[in-house]
Amino acid sequence: MPACFLLRSTPGISLVLRQQRPAFTAAVRTASRTFSSSLPRYQSSGALASPSGDSAVKPLLGTSKRLPEFNLANKVVVVSGAARGLGLTQAEALLEAGATVYALDRLSEPSPDFYTIAARAEKELRTSLHYRQTDVRDVPKLNEIITDIADKHGRLDGLIAAAGIQQETPALEYTAKDANRMFEVNITGVFMTSQAVAKQMIRFGNGGSIVLIASMSGTVANRGLICPAYNASKAGVIQLARNLASEWGEHKIRVNTLSPGYIVTAMVEELFKQYPERRTEWPTQNMLQRLSGPREYRGVGVFLISDASSFMTGADLRMDGGHSSW
Repeated sequence: MPACFLLRSTPGISLVLRQQRPAFTAAVRTASRTFSSSLPRYQSSGALASPSGDSAVKPLLGTSKRLPEFNLANKVVVVSGAARGLGLTQAEALLEAGATVYALDRLSEPSPDFYTIAARAEKELRTSLHYRQTDVRDVPKLNEIITDIADKHGRLDGLIAAAGIQQETPALEYTAKDANRMFEVNITGVFMTSQAVAKQMIRFGNGGSIVLIASMSGTVANRGLICPAYNASKAGVIQLARNLASEWGEHKIRVNTLSPGYIVTAMVEELFKQYPERRTEWPTQNMLQRLSGPREYRGVGVFLISDASSFMTGADLRMDGGHSSW
């Protein structure tokens, strides 16, 4: 109110403002055009395009190209640990967004669901799902597979590193052998997979997005779940992602982590047979009072790989039903 009163009661100032209004308005319009032209524009092709000056953005509402920043058509993405479970669910979501997906896993054969999804990808989605057997600890073979994939397509655009193992053992009983195995798979394996993919992204110069599957257990200690080495490995994954993001940002490579809460998978169902009390106790530990399913992480996987998260890197996206926010 004081500023308004001053302008009304001071004719001299009011006169100066009226005299300068045309120049001021012109300056504002020039600044607005400059700012608008510097922003990325989403073209109807579904890709994040380069700025196009003052040309109008093509309308997308009412067309099949809505939310084009989520479109992964012509993108090639690798998903490790994708023979089954969360990794396979992520692979299916990427296929539905249009990507060509390569699933890596140590199993000699993927689960039956893999073949159902692969057939659907070819017949309904007009893309493809492929399987490559490898252990992420076999670095020479891992690099050979990743290089072959990139050579075949002339590009490599994304990675979801979901390969990991779990072991529930009290800290006083853990052996060095078991602890080292946990770290070799969950940290070193994730590191080497990311490195192999980043080398190809840099080679082709297109940048890309790398998503490391961490866990809420990388931030909090799980009540009643005794897995010190696993939790430490997931904390390592979160910190690893920050450092990779800081090094590879100059190559247009984004690196983020996804930290899920408790997920009911086939392996967890087997765990419930051994510890039936967890089926009822675990849901009470989060704000939604329930456990999650693999399909609830489909959208976030596509978000993190796609241009929808184009300004997001070095971040940990935690989806745990509020478990660690109490």
